[in-house]
Amino acid sequence: MIIGAMNHPGKDLLAEIAWMAQMRLDFVDLTLEPPLASARQVDPGAIRDALEHHGLKVIGHTAYYLPLCSPFESLRRAAVDELKLCLEAFAKIGARWMNLHPDSKAPLHEHKFIIEQNLKTMRELSDAARQVGIGLMIENLPGSFNTVSQLSELLDPMPELGFHLDIGHANLLVTRNTTDELLAAYGNRIRHVHLHDNKGGNADLHLPLGAGNLDLEQHLRSLKKAGYDGTITLEVFSPDRHHLAYSRDVLRKLWAQVAHS
Repeated sequence: MIIGAMNHPGKDLLAEIAWMAQMRLDFVDLTLEPPLASARQVDPGAIRDALEHHGLKVIGHTAYYLPLCSPFESLRRAAVDELKLCLEAFAKIGARWMNLHPDSKAPLHEHKFIIEQNLKTMRELSDAARQVGIGLMIENLPGSFNTVSQLSELLDPMPELGFHLDIGHANLLVTRNTTDELLAAYGNRIRHVHLHDNKGGNADLHLPLGAGNLDLEQHLRSLKKAGYDGTITLEVFSPDRHHLAYSRDVLRKLWAQVAHS
């Protein structure tokens, strides 16, 4: 199990990498997005050098609000172009995987249209990703893409896509947390995990571990049962980094308990 955190895209990226190393994290969940960390702004060579200097691995993250299924073809194409720039940057930085966030924002359009547009975009990006040696994975999102039946419409037609499991998201806008259901269906395709706490409902709070109602031990057991032992990003969005450090220690302790039980 490899623990990391995500950079704040509104702060200096090299400084973000430095404090993550000081916190004894293992990798950076590098999100390439404005205002200070878009693919057009960053220096991939400098980022790669900083990661190597600090002994940190990297995984690729992209903006959640890009219009992958926009009914305006010019906007959808712009999203594809931006994500291709991310792929090129991540290839230079040394990432092996990049995530995508399925899009559901196409008012007045049928569900079939939304799925077809997402697949169209993802197929175009899959070709580009293959050329630069990066794998694509899709993240489960509250609402439209958070259950097996919802995600199957994207994952089943594209077996080359990996699955990026967000355990906190799996607790939102559902009658019960869908983590175990998702692991049972797609555990063999998990390439990355996000972990943060919340209290259910519709509020994506990104709390420290233990501050919400997630059954952390149960979900970690399910991960281990699925054979997963890879990267886990602690998405604890607090200005006080003690909350992240505490969550890091909680995760290490629980993971060790699960491993020996």
